[in-house]
Amino acid sequence: MKIFIIGPAHPLRGGIAALNERLARQLMEEGHTVRIISFKLQYPGFLFPGKSQFTDSPAPGDIAISRQIHSLNPINWIRTGLGLKKERPDLIIVRYWLPFMAPSTGTVCKLIRSNRKTKIIALVDNILPHEARPGDRLLTRYFVRYVDGFLAMSKNVYEDLRLFISKKQRRSLTPHPIYDHYGDLLSKEKARELLHLNPDKKYLLFFGFIRDYKGLDLLLAALPEIVHTLPDVRLLVAGEFYGNEKKYHQLMDKLNVKEFIDLHTEYIPEHEVNRYFCAADLVTQPYKSATQSGVTQIGFHFHKPMLVTRVGGLAEIIHDGQTGYVVPPDPGSIARAVIDFYTHKREEPMRHEVAREKERFGWDKLTGAIMEMYEQCTSNK
Repeated sequence: MKIFIIGPAHPLRGGIAALNERLARQLMEEGHTVRIISFKLQYPGFLFPGKSQFTDSPAPGDIAISRQIHSLNPINWIRTGLGLKKERPDLIIVRYWLPFMAPSTGTVCKLIRSNRKTKIIALVDNILPHEARPGDRLLTRYFVRYVDGFLAMSKNVYEDLRLFISKKQRRSLTPHPIYDHYGDLLSKEKARELLHLNPDKKYLLFFGFIRDYKGLDLLLAALPEIVHTLPDVRLLVAGEFYGNEKKYHQLMDKLNVKEFIDLHTEYIPEHEVNRYFCAADLVTQPYKSATQSGVTQIGFHFHKPMLVTRVGGLAEIIHDGQTGYVVPPDPGSIARAVIDFYTHKREEPMRHEVAREKERFGWDKLTGAIMEMYEQCTSNK
């Protein structure tokens, strides 16, 4: 089939762009012609919380990427939509993660599907954002009108879709696939050498953009109890601050835990991701709210046990006591799980279970769900 993916891609960075590129490769391997329709402007600079929206990594040579959509220019939406309409793709896969994108991507999809040939399937990360703003629901309702079917990657997003879609529109649930393109597995010793970490310490990893809902403050609050029992534990924080950096440093000072923390608070390029995961014993995700998380799926690729909080879709992925821990989002519960992990030597049996479980998150599961949804939407003619 002729398939377009609408969403960010190189040189834009982040997990959504990474998934779009990996999905394009999988679809091409399965025999389809694929192009990613990305943004010439995704966010205006004053709305972007990080240092840069762009990666320094080289462009992928095997994927066709067109930077066409300007998120703030309605004339651009119309031109882009009419141009893609004329190309008559069989299928559009459009990413939806933030209501800010609804006017641009919704208008483009509206115009494309007016050719009465193309089917539109939305791959939904969040139907409502983690950090709510006025107008979110109104914008989301505009977008969903022009979509034939929806794929959610967590149960709570799947359930939330009922608030927005009509009875005629299809929805389905499929797990977030593994991110398997971040390099080879390294030995723990080699990874720590590359990061200049102490080879004799125990390392917890907090990875990814640092935003309020991701709960780094909860993990910091758990650290005094952890290091009181296990003084050789260290916390490795890897990722760029997307918010008030000062408050985290103030909390570290208040808790007197800075000596137990290694901060790598810049954007982590793709070719270095494997170093951080392979250096760690346990990946920690102390989120206060969540849908699904790409960090979990990187952890599966590198066979890492994970600690997640019982929020959103995280508990759907981790089997408590087998592939990691599922705990309430509070410092005491987090601390007790970390202490249990080390004192009862859980790492190796959990690593074994993670390696066994990762098979259920293959990319063919996602493309299979997309094709099944496409057939359902096509049969509705």
